[in-house]
Amino acid sequence: MKYERFEELPVWRASIELVDRIYTLTKHAAFREPGDLCDQLRRAALSISNNIAEGFERGTTQELVYFLYIGRGSAGEVRSMLRFCERREEMADLRFEISNLISLAESCSRQIRGWADSLQNTDIQGQKHLTERSRAEYESKRRADVFLRQIDEVVRRRVEETMGPKAARKSDDAI
Repeated sequence: MKYERFEELPVWRASIELVDRIYTLTKHAAFREPGDLCDQLRRAALSISNNIAEGFERGTTQELVYFLYIGRGSAGEVRSMLRFCERREEMADLRFEISNLISLAESCSRQIRGWADSLQNTDIQGQKHLTERSRAEYESKRRADVFLRQIDEVVRRRVEETMGPKAARKSDDAI
């Protein structure tokens, strides 16, 4: 699926949910102690969605990957602070919500990692680098891949029709 706007991205939506819930959590009295925990936790959580958005809007795959990893680092920072909060006696009544937020931050981190890994293995360099020629090459390669998959399917069906489903599975393994 091709996303036109960062607001459509499932990982951005999850990260916005995380920051919203972090803001709700940090309204609790336990976060009114002197220190920067409340502010730092909020800023780190907001940094996840902001970096996804900034990378998405940049125009090159390299820049997107760079900002995704910054966002992933912020997700790790959020988890670290939440792990600290889990240990605090004055936050004992918040442990369930903290645990849920840790899971959500881990989910954001996994999604970012998966997306970044897939981007690093692509030939597309991003919108800034697309020319008519590179678009045509990409489209040609995509059509060729679709055509080859169709041929494989036709061959598999023919083998299945003549030799049975078991033979078709064996021929799939051979291809």
